[in-house]
Amino acid sequence: MVLANCIRFTATAAGKLGPRDIFSNFRNLATATTVASSSSTSAPSQEQPRRQHASYGKMSGWQIHAYGVPQEEIQFSDSIKMPILRSPTQLLVKVKASSVNPIDVAMINGYGASVLNAMRCKDGGIEFPLVLGRDFSGEIVQKGLGISSRELEVGDEVWGVVPVHLQGCHADYVVVEKYCLFKKPSNLSKIDASALLYAGLTAWSGLYITGHLGDLLGAISPVGGGAGKKVLVLGAAGGVGTLAVQMLLAEGVEVFATCSPDAMQTVQNLGVKYVLDYTDPAHVQNVASVGRFDIVLDCAGKGTEYANEVPWLFDQYITFNSPVLKNIDADGFAAGMYQNAVNLVRNNAASLSTRQGLVKWGYFVPAPQGIAYLQRLAEKGKLLPVVEKVFPYAGTPEAYERVAQKHLRGKVVIDFE
Repeated sequence: MVLANCIRFTATAAGKLGPRDIFSNFRNLATATTVASSSSTSAPSQEQPRRQHASYGKMSGWQIHAYGVPQEEIQFSDSIKMPILRSPTQLLVKVKASSVNPIDVAMINGYGASVLNAMRCKDGGIEFPLVLGRDFSGEIVQKGLGISSRELEVGDEVWGVVPVHLQGCHADYVVVEKYCLFKKPSNLSKIDASALLYAGLTAWSGLYITGHLGDLLGAISPVGGGAGKKVLVLGAAGGVGTLAVQMLLAEGVEVFATCSPDAMQTVQNLGVKYVLDYTDPAHVQNVASVGRFDIVLDCAGKGTEYANEVPWLFDQYITFNSPVLKNIDADGFAAGMYQNAVNLVRNNAASLSTRQGLVKWGYFVPAPQGIAYLQRLAEKGKLLPVVEKVFPYAGTPEAYERVAQKHLRGKVVIDFE
C-alpha cells in the first residue's frame, strides 16, 4: 500500500476529491479528466520561433517527438492543435509565463515514460508529440459551464499547474481542471507567479502530506503548522529548497539549510540563520552536532541511501529523489515494484535500527489545499520564488539547457510575451 501511494502521488489530480480522499482513493486520483491532446503531425517549424495568435484551431509551442537530449529534442511548432474543453470543469488559459522544472528535463530523457505514458494514453492522449511545462501564469479565455462566476471568470489573471501525465503548458494555450487553477495573487508578477506552484507544491506535499509537519490539519487545509519543530533542508538554494525554507520560516520552524559556498548568501537572504556549506570537509559532523531533527528534507537529490550514509539523527528523512519510476522504467512494473519494496524496506530497517527514524519518498501533488496554502503565504508577502534567469519565448531551448546543467539558484522562467 505504501508503494501504491508513492505511485499515485507522482501524477494525480488530488484536488478533484475531498480531503480524506487524498490519502485513500488512488483510482479516482489517477483518472483525472484529461487535457485535450496538444498534438501535431506536421514537421517542426523552421521559422524563427515567435508567439502568434491562434487561428484555425492551431497554436504555437514547444514539443518533443522522441526521448533524448533536451537541447536536441525540444522543437518549435506553429501548427499544434489547440486544446479544447472536454468537461464542464475545465478552463482554457492563454499562457503568459511558465517555468522550466527539472522534471521537464527528466521527462525528455525518458524518466517515468512507462507509467506516465500509460496514464496519458488511458486518458485518450498520445505519447508524442509531447508538450512539457508544469506551472504557469496567464489569462482565462474560456471556461466550462460548471464553473461559476464566483469561482473564476473569463479575463481573470490566474496561476496554475498541470499534472505530470498530461500535455503541458509550454505552448500558447493550455487546458486545466479548475482545481489546478487559482486567481493570481495581485502582489505577484506573471514571472514570479509562473515560478512558484510546481516547486512550491512539491515542498508542501513533502512537508505536510509525507512529513505530517502540521499534523493531519496541515495536509487537508491551507492552515500549515509546525511551529517549534526543527527541520534540515538539503539543497536549500534550488527551486524547491528556496520555497521550502520560506514556508518553514513562515510557520515558526527552526530551519537549518545546506548549500554550496556561492549560494550561502542567497539562502541567508531568505532569513535562514543556520546555513551550512556542504563542501566543508567537516560538514557531516557539523550537521550531526546540531542534534536530532524532526525532518530532514532532501531537495538536493541525495536519494534514499544517503539517509544511512550520514550519522544524523532524525524522526523522518524525506527525499524527492524516489527510485519508483526509474525502477519501473528499467525493469517493468512487477520487477520494478519489487525493487522499490526492497529499497524502502532495506533503508527503513537500517534507519530504524540506528536512529529510530523513518525514510520516506516525497512527490509533487497538485492538490487545491496546497495551492490555497501557497496563495495565502504569497499574498502575505511571506513566499516569493528566487528566479535565476528569465528567457524569452524564442530562447526556450536555452532555458531547458540551463536547467539540464543543474546547480540552479532558484527557478528558470520563460516569458511568453
